[in-house]
Amino acid sequence: MITKPFVCVLLAALAGPAVAAPACVSVEQGWVRLTPGAMRMAAGFARIRNGCASEVVVVGAGSKAFADVSLHETTVVQGVSRMREIERLPIAAGAVAELKPGGLHLMLMQPEVPLAEGARLPLRLSLEDGTKVDGTLQAGREAPAR
Repeated sequence: MITKPFVCVLLAALAGPAVAAPACVSVEQGWVRLTPGAMRMAAGFARIRNGCASEVVVVGAGSKAFADVSLHETTVVQGVSRMREIERLPIAAGAVAELKPGGLHLMLMQPEVPLAEGARLPLRLSLEDGTKVDGTLQAGREAPAR
């Protein structure tokens, strides 16, 4: 006679280990521009690639290396440069959002650690569906070579 617990253990063994789905959103070429002196804010840049089959929406950002991180966009209106916070950043399936100087970027406020050339700093993006995407920003005076 086969008991129910034995059947459950047997079925679990046959099923094999659970495999996590591969991440389809990634942060590439992340960097933070070093600032002169001890400024309490910096700007971060990266490419956010959506390799998913559907649109994703970035709704937040954070880092253990900064007290506050937010998405911003710089635009020029009637010759005046303006910056505003972005609450939602939709990225179409297969598309890349480019965070770069003079456009979309991360505002990195109140560094928790000294920023030094080559330092690697953690970044976590929050997507509208609750997914978290981890990346890295490398500190430097210029964008990394592509």
